[in-house]
Amino acid sequence: MNTLALPLGILLFSFLLTSVAIVPFINLLYFLKFQRLQQQSRDVFGSLTPVFNLFHRKKAGVPVGGGLLIITAVSLLFAIMLPLLRYFGINITSVHRDITSEVNILFFTFMSFGILGLYDDIKKFFQLEATGFFGLRLKHKFIFQLILAFIISIMLYQNLGISFINIPFIGTFNLGMFYIPFATFTIVAFTNAVNITDGLDGLAGGVLMISLFGLWILSSTILDVPLSMFIALWIGALLSFLYFNVFPARIFMGDVGSMAFGATLAVIGLLLGKVFSLVIIGFIFILEVTSSLIQLLSKRFLKTKVLPAAPLHLSLQKMGWDEPKIVQRAWVVQILLTLFGVWLTSL
Repeated sequence: MNTLALPLGILLFSFLLTSVAIVPFINLLYFLKFQRLQQQSRDVFGSLTPVFNLFHRKKAGVPVGGGLLIITAVSLLFAIMLPLLRYFGINITSVHRDITSEVNILFFTFMSFGILGLYDDIKKFFQLEATGFFGLRLKHKFIFQLILAFIISIMLYQNLGISFINIPFIGTFNLGMFYIPFATFTIVAFTNAVNITDGLDGLAGGVLMISLFGLWILSSTILDVPLSMFIALWIGALLSFLYFNVFPARIFMGDVGSMAFGATLAVIGLLLGKVFSLVIIGFIFILEVTSSLIQLLSKRFLKTKVLPAAPLHLSLQKMGWDEPKIVQRAWVVQILLTLFGVWLTSL
């Protein structure tokens, strides 16, 4: 069989099955009233976002939770297809010494951050803000992110023996025990970066899909079958989701998706040992979260706003850019960044 046939077939199969499920899933979300409310929205740092509320008022009532469908579809398909590949005698290769640990790390990240994001969606959209567990605040959510990221980082370091980063033109560096806090920071940073970027129809989903194509190429070049298969399934499900998420969106990703996808994107970069390339490929996400951080710090310490609004895509909206224009240009920039990141890695 041609080396491209299997991964492309997996991607198309994932797209087909997710496409069959997504319309009934949207109807289910309507039935459960899992929809965006018309309320004062806050960013990931807890600050009010009046520009977002102004431009996105019309999106109230659109179902939220597309990320849950993607997580479920990818997880189920992977659990079914990996044993089938072994049954048909296809060689399952990986750059890591323990394939089972690699798969466990991927899915622990995917599901644990998905559960944390799902809780956040439930709290917001069912307005369960009062007391007890449902009173979980932003700082508590951040602590949970740190705990999960720390556990994953230990698994990467101990179970797989990963302690290195590769920087093009300079070399590979073994961080030793310092790899654990480094990986923890990377995972938490990308979790919040994708979460913040998920503010326009098709923005986070489209940028993520293009990023994953780059990481898919990198995983294929090192013959890491489980990772390549996981990314292929993920891209296929994302393509189906994007059909209904582009402007005007019929479904949103939700925190269940943005948190899980941001954390898993970071973990894939760490598994590949290509964190520098991940920074380039994920630069739009980094730019978005950095703009929000700068705005927050400027308001707190300088008592003024450096940007018209934050994150960056809201500044562009406030400057008069139409939503589809912002998203489409972000996709073009992301294609260039992904090509550049893959090119640097291949040198």
